[in-house]
Amino acid sequence: MSRSEAPAEPVEPIIPAEADPAVKVPLAIEDWLAAILLATLAIITFLNVLVRYFTDQSFAWTEEISVFLLIVLTMAGGSVAFVRNHHIRIEILADNGSPRRQRIMALISSGCVLAFFVLLTVLSVKLVADEYLYEETSPAIGVPTWWYSIWLPVMAAAISLRTLGTIRRLLKRTDSAGQGGQA
Repeated sequence: MSRSEAPAEPVEPIIPAEADPAVKVPLAIEDWLAAILLATLAIITFLNVLVRYFTDQSFAWTEEISVFLLIVLTMAGGSVAFVRNHHIRIEILADNGSPRRQRIMALISSGCVLAFFVLLTVLSVKLVADEYLYEETSPAIGVPTWWYSIWLPVMAAAISLRTLGTIRRLLKRTDSAGQGGQA
């Protein structure tokens, strides 16, 4: 094989998926939250299975609590996934091409994520306000539903802030790469 026919080496992604980036708010917050929520979910479900097996009854509240825990768990996992670059993406578009193209694709992707979660934050605040205003209660336990729903805008805002930090790091990397070539 001649030198001109040698396969090109793959270009490394601009954001390595293995290393945690330097962030101001530690990612351990979401990591621990996810671990605690998953353990709580497992315990509640296990206890419900035991009660059903031995008594032919079930705890009515477990489904409500489980759905709530799964939503918060998903949002906590999503928050760190965006920061660690583990989110779902089309890798042929995101990780191929020149470093400049990769940065542009990463900025476009992060901008779309930011727009979605800012919109989700705003709309879920409206949902929580309506649930509070109309005094909706949960069917099994009878607690106000906004107790569950309040975590959706909180976690969506956290993802928005994490994504904003990712965009800031991408722009800083773009600026330093641009200035490094001029110096």
